[in-house]
Formats: sequence, C-alpha cells, structure tokens
Amino acid sequence: MSDLVMKKVDDSLLLSLYKKMLLLRRAEEAIGKLYTMQKINGFCHLYIGQEAVAVGLCSVKNEKDVVITSYRCHGLLLALGVEPKFIIAELMGKVGGISKGRGGSMHMFCPDKGFYGGHGIVGSQVSLGTGMAFAHKYKGDNALCYCLFGDGALNQGQVYESFNMAALWGLPVVYIVENNVYAMGTRMERASVNSHELYKRGESFGIKGVVVDGMDVWAFREAVKEASVECQHTQRPMLIEARTYRYKGHSMSDPALYRAKEELSQYKEKDPINVLEKHIVERLGGQSVVDDIEDDISAVINEAIAWSEQSEFPISEDLGNFIYSPSF
Repeated sequence: MSDLVMKKVDDSLLLSLYKKMLLLRRAEEAIGKLYTMQKINGFCHLYIGQEAVAVGLCSVKNEKDVVITSYRCHGLLLALGVEPKFIIAELMGKVGGISKGRGGSMHMFCPDKGFYGGHGIVGSQVSLGTGMAFAHKYKGDNALCYCLFGDGALNQGQVYESFNMAALWGLPVVYIVENNVYAMGTRMERASVNSHELYKRGESFGIKGVVVDGMDVWAFREAVKEASVECQHTQRPMLIEARTYRYKGHSMSDPALYRAKEELSQYKEKDPINVLEKHIVERLGGQSVVDDIEDDISAVINEAIAWSEQSEFPISEDLGNFIYSPSF
C-alpha cells in the first residue's frame, strides 16, 4: 500500500480495517494454542496471513449479499462481525457455537450475516455459490454472491461447470480465488501444466478476470468494489485472483516442511497487518494507539475463551436437531 494511496484513506476506515485484521490474527493464534492444549479437536484450518482478503471483502459487502467459502472459514465470519466467542465455542464443540457445536472448523454457518459456509469438499462451494447467485437473479433482489475458493479447488471439474452456467445465465457472482501458493502441500505450479495465471481461467467462458495483491487490504478492497460494480452492470460473473499466503500449514496437523523458511520470511515482509500498523503509528499518534487496540482485542479474546469453556456440550437427544434449513 503506497503512501500516496494511504493519504486518500479516511482515518476511521484505516483504523477499522486494522482492528478487524488484528482481531482475525489474534483469534486464530488463540485457536492454534487451544488446539495444542487439546481443547479443540478434529480438523482445524487457520487463516493466518490471509486476513486482508476477508477484511477487504467484508468491508464492501452489502447487507443483502451472500458469501460462501471452503473450510478455512473462521476469518470471514470474524470479518463479518461474528463475535469470537461463537467461533471458539463452535471449535470446542459446544452448544454456544455458531453451528451449535455440530460444524466444527469446516462447517460454520451464519445466514444472518449472509454467510453460507464453510464447506469441506474441495470446490463444492463453487457449485453452491453459483446456485445462490441463480436464486438472487431469479428473485431479482439485486444481490451478489461472493464465492471464495483456493488455488487447489481451481483444478476441480465442477468449478468449470459452474463457470459455464454462470456465464451462460449471466449470474451475479464474483468468484474469488485465494491463491495462497499451496494446495495442501503442493505448489500451485506443480498442480497444472500451464495457465498459472489463475485469473485467466474463466476466459474461455467469457468471464473477465483480474489479479490483485491479496496481502494489501486496500488494493483488494478496491478490486472487489470494482468487480462488484462491473458484475452488476454487465450482468456477467467476474473472477478475482487474490495472491496471498498462509503462514501456517494446511491444517494444524501439517508442519509445512515442504517450504523454505526464506519463502515464509519474504511474505512476512509485506504482512498486511504490519504494513497498516506502520501507517497508523505515523498518522494517528504513535505506538500507544496500536498498543491500546492490542489490549482491547486481547481482552475480547480472553473473554471469548472463558465464555466458550463454560458453554455446555450438546446432549444426545438433540443429535437430529438444527441440521436442515427449510429455505435459502
């Protein structure tokens, strides 16, 4: 994010973006610690490093728009304004969780915020998101679906079937590829022979693609705004490739031995939170401003953990409840 661009950003918006990204980072770090303490079990995929994508998107999403993603979903929920306690309780399998302890890390839902998962099957959310875009077009409510998926999912056949239908029917969907370099442990370049410029993958269907630095919250925010306007204006789907990076392994069970420490260090040099923090310190009164924000977020996370630990586990009699939704 250049100094010239930052001069145009309102102070309150700058602080809002920073607070959201820092909340995501600290919440995910706490989740990682709780997992190692065995207070969280099962699958757990952290979002650390990719905060600019979730926060940039949710800062421009309209209330009636919907969002759908894969299993690395905690960050989007927090960016949408869901309290950390509902995320942490869900990860602990408690009834106070956002999916009442039934979804865990991969299957969190919050229709009240326009969030429809959290899906564990690679690429499945692309078909579902395309279907939701069809529903919005059918109802004529002028809403968009933001459909997020990883670089690995972009090699799934159902993605291209969805692209074809979205283009054929002119659906209001913005596809967002979170290219974090690795599909589990496989580098993106090793997963396909050609077409490593992922934003071009929709060209054969007439889907316009753009590429943006997914480590720059402002750049990504502006890219989403422009793509959303164009999608609505042209009645054509759009594809955004956000080039980002995850600092942790694919999941908590992955030590990420397949990448060099130097590679991780290079990406951390442009960490989206640290970049924004530098501007805040320079513009808004020094280090004390970010220190106060850090303290506030720490208190929120600690309270969320305490609340989650006090929440009850589901009872067996409720096993068949809270599973199906009667309507979209």
